[in-house]
Amino acid sequence: MAEAIIETSHLSKHFKGFKAVDDISIHIEPDTIHALIGANGAGKTTCFNLLTKFLTPTTGSIRFKGQDITGLKPDQVARLGMVRSFQISAVFGHLSVLENVKLALQRHRGESYDFWASRRRLDHQRERALTLLDDVGLLDVAETPAAELPYGRKRALELATTLALDPEVMLLDEPLAGMGTEDVGRTAELIRSVARGRTVLMVEHNLGVVAELCDRITVLARGEVLVEGDYDSVSRDERVIESYIGGAQQHA
Repeated sequence: MAEAIIETSHLSKHFKGFKAVDDISIHIEPDTIHALIGANGAGKTTCFNLLTKFLTPTTGSIRFKGQDITGLKPDQVARLGMVRSFQISAVFGHLSVLENVKLALQRHRGESYDFWASRRRLDHQRERALTLLDDVGLLDVAETPAAELPYGRKRALELATTLALDPEVMLLDEPLAGMGTEDVGRTAELIRSVARGRTVLMVEHNLGVVAELCDRITVLARGEVLVEGDYDSVSRDERVIESYIGGAQQHA
């Protein structure tokens, strides 16, 4: 097993006696696409919130590139290179698509808005923002207010703003939620593209996309790790079939 870029050891989160995450130990290898899957209430989003420090664990530890980050704050984790998206698209609707990305670029540098920046810096920033928009297929709508984008393209913009932070690890929380078939295919290919040279950890319910994209999968059930492995081994595991895949088929 390769050295982990993210590793948790006996990670737990309890809410007034309820164990949302219970003794989870996971191993995320660098330069892979790794999925967290499981039925509703399995603990996937709680696990994301723990990794990115939006929640403090009740017990256990989290290591990023060998460094213990259990006690860090969300902004400190982001500066180390681990950045997350959310289930709900988080863009500034009143700003243009281009302005959203430029704002993210400035946030990455830790500076205030560039009212007095030199023309050279502003030109470089604009070029970088346009390159990112080209990477996610939004160059044609660069000057469009973000609020006017259809849902799927808003999620693409969110990916561009996440990429502007130059993360080593991207955590994507249900990036395909609410999308139609055409947007699902386009966004899945986009995730594959932006994953080159970085690590992606994603929560996703679309098993077809998980099978196509992901190198490894961790299946959660009732806050615990049920099984971890590649799609072929996970999909044949009787516990997964019974608790997740089989249950989904019964409700289809």
